[in-house]
Amino acid sequence: MKEKTLTIALSGNPNSGKTTIFNAITGTRQKVGNWPGVTVEKKEGSIKKFGYHLNIIDLPGTYSLTPFSIEEIIARNFVLDESPDVVVTIIDASNLERSLYLATQIRELDCKVVFALNMADLAQSRGIKIDADKLSQLLDIPVVFTVGNKNEGIDTLLQTIVAFAESGHATSQERRVKYSMDIEKSIADLQVILEQKIEKDLPYNSRWIAIKLIENDKIIKERIVESAAGQTGKEILDATEMIRKHLIDYYDDDPEVVMTDERYGFISGIIKEVVATSTRQRVDISRTIDLVLTNRFFGFPIFIFFIWAMFQLTFSLGSYPMEWIDRGISLFSIFIGAGLPDNLIKDFIIDGIIAGVGSVVVFLPNILILFFCIAIFEDTGYMARAAFLMDRIMHFIGLHGKSFIPMLMGFGCNVPAIMATRTLESKKDRILTILITPFMSCSARLPVFIILAGTFFPNKAGTVIFSLYLLGIVLAVLSGKLFRSTILRGTDAPFVMELPPYRVPMLRSLLIHMWDRSKMFLKRMGSVILIGSVIIWMLSAFPRNIQYSRDYAGELKHIASSYEQVSIEKKGEAIKLLEKKRDDEIARVLKAKQTEETEESFLGGIGKFLAPVFAPIGIDWKGSVALLTGFVAKEIVVSTLGVLYAVDDNVPEALNKALATSGMTPLSALSIMVFVLLYVPCFATVAVIGRETDSAKWAVFSVVYTTLVAWLVSFVIYQGGSLIGVC
Repeated sequence: MKEKTLTIALSGNPNSGKTTIFNAITGTRQKVGNWPGVTVEKKEGSIKKFGYHLNIIDLPGTYSLTPFSIEEIIARNFVLDESPDVVVTIIDASNLERSLYLATQIRELDCKVVFALNMADLAQSRGIKIDADKLSQLLDIPVVFTVGNKNEGIDTLLQTIVAFAESGHATSQERRVKYSMDIEKSIADLQVILEQKIEKDLPYNSRWIAIKLIENDKIIKERIVESAAGQTGKEILDATEMIRKHLIDYYDDDPEVVMTDERYGFISGIIKEVVATSTRQRVDISRTIDLVLTNRFFGFPIFIFFIWAMFQLTFSLGSYPMEWIDRGISLFSIFIGAGLPDNLIKDFIIDGIIAGVGSVVVFLPNILILFFCIAIFEDTGYMARAAFLMDRIMHFIGLHGKSFIPMLMGFGCNVPAIMATRTLESKKDRILTILITPFMSCSARLPVFIILAGTFFPNKAGTVIFSLYLLGIVLAVLSGKLFRSTILRGTDAPFVMELPPYRVPMLRSLLIHMWDRSKMFLKRMGSVILIGSVIIWMLSAFPRNIQYSRDYAGELKHIASSYEQVSIEKKGEAIKLLEKKRDDEIARVLKAKQTEETEESFLGGIGKFLAPVFAPIGIDWKGSVALLTGFVAKEIVVSTLGVLYAVDDNVPEALNKALATSGMTPLSALSIMVFVLLYVPCFATVAVIGRETDSAKWAVFSVVYTTLVAWLVSFVIYQGGSLIGVC
C-alpha cells in the first residue's frame, strides 16, 4: 500500500517557539535552502509518522500577513499558492492576544488550520488559564497545547494534524472575523463584482480577495489585473477605489486601519471568552532578570563580558580537539605519503589537497563552539536584549537596535546576516546596515586569528581575538555615522524592540542550530577551499625550471659525506647527537631550497608585485599573497600561509612553528589580523551585497571602502606601534 504524503506549514510570530517545534518534530531530518527567487532562508523537514510521510515547512516568522516585508509575502504566498494540507499556527500561550492577530489572518484563508498553544507551562506559571475547548468551538478549528522545548504535546499535535487533514471537515466561514455592517456590505458588494467580472478564474476565495482589495493590498491588486482580461481588471480596481473612498469618508480613516481595529476587537472578545487570569501575584522571572541584564549601567558591561567569554571559550576549549585533529591529519599525511613515489603527483596530493584542506579543517571545533554560543544567545532570548542594549548606540548612526541583530549574526557568517536585513522596513536602513555588517568578523576569519594570536600572543589569545571583534563593532558604528551624514542621509525609523521571555534552551535545538550553520563551513572545505588550495599549490609549484642561486644538491652531498666520516669515530650517545645535528643541517638546506622555489614561482611573483603596497603596514610579500587569496574565502589565508612557509605536514603545529621563526613580529601579526578583520569581504558576501541592494555599485563601494579602511587602520597600528617601540 502506497504511503500517503501530507504537507504541513508551520506559521507564527517570532519568539513563539515555532522553530523549536520544527526542530522537535523533524530533528536532524531537515534541510536548509532559499525560497525560490529570493534569498530568505527556507527550512524543510520530513518524518514518517502514523503511516504518513509528513513534509514540514517552517515559514518565516511574521506578526501579520500584510505584505510589508519579504517574510510576510513568502509566508502568505506559500499558503495561498502551494496549498499545504494543514497550516499549524504556533501561538505563544503566555501572550495570546498578540499571537491571535496573525492566527485570525491565517484563519481567513481557504486552508485547514490547527492552533498549537505553545509554551503552555510558561502561561501556567504566570497564572494564565486558557480554555482550549472553548477556543476550538469559537473558531471551529482544532487546538492543542504544546511545550516545544520539553517535547511535550508534539505527538498529540501530529495526531491532530493527520486526523484533521483526512477528516474532510471544511472550516466554517461563519467563525471568521466579522466586521462592522458597512465594511461587511462593502466586502459583499466587491465580491459580487469580482464573481461577475472574473467568473471562474478567481485566483483565491472571493471574500478574502475583496478584503485585501479594500485594504489596498498591492500584490493582490496586481494579481487581479493579471487574472482579468483587458479592461476588466481596470473596472474592478476602479470599483475598489470607489468603495474605499466611501469608507474613508464614512470612518474618516483608511479602511485598513478600521479593519485592523475591528480584528483586534474580535480578538478581544475571544480573549474574554477563553482566558482566565489568576488573581494571585506571581513573579515575572524575565522582568527580574532584565532589571540586571538590560540595566543602563550594568547591562552593557555584562554584554561585553559575555562576548569576551564566548571568544575565550572558543579559543581555550577548542584548542584541545584542534590539537587532536592536527595530529590526525599529520598521521594521515604520513600514511598517504608512504605509499606514493616521490613525484609531482605526490606533491599535489600531500601539499595541495591534504595540506590545503587540512590546515582549515583543524579549526572546525572552534567554529562549532562559536556557533553553539550564538545559538545559546538566540534560544535563551538574550540576542534581543543585546539588540536592545545597542539601540542607543545604533541611534547614534541613525538606525535602531533591530539593525544590530543582522550585525550580531555576522559573527557567524556575513551572507545570511546581510540577507537578514530584509526585515528592516526602510530601504536606506537596509543599505546602511548591509554596508557596515562586513566589519563584523565572520567565523571564516577566526582560523586566521587563532593561528596568529595563538603563535604570537599565546597567553592572551582570547583577549586579542575579542579586541579584534570589538574593533570591528566600533568601526562599523563610526562608518555608519559617516554614511548617514553623507551618502545615506535620513531620519531614525520608529521601532519598538520586543523582548521575548527568557527560556531554558533545549540541548537538541542548540545542537541542531550549531550543526546547521557549521555544515556551510564543511561544504566550503569541499568546494571553495579545496579549489583555492589546489590553485595556490599550482601557482607555488610552477615554473619547475628554476635557476637556483646555490648548489643545494652539492651542499646536501657535502653534509652527508662529512658526517658519515666523523660518525665512524663516534659511539653510543655521541652518534645520536651527531645524527640530530646532521638532520638539522639538511632540514635547513631543504627549507632554503623550498623558500627559493616559492619566491621564484608564479605565486612569489604576485607577492613581490604587491609587496610595496603592504610594506608600510608591516606585511611582507608572503602575507600580501595570503591576503589576496582571502578574497575568495578567508579560510584560504591559512592554507596559503602554509604553502608559502613550506610547512612540513608531518609535524603537528608546523605552521605555528614556521611563523614563529619566520621573522614576523607580534606587531606585524597584529597588523595582518586587523587587515583580515576589515578588508574586502569574501566573494560570496560581495555577490549578496549586490543582490540585496539591487545595485552593483554598492557591492563595488563595499569592496573599495572596506579595503581602504583596512589599510589605513593597519597603517596606524603598525606605524604607531613602531614609534612607541612595540615589537
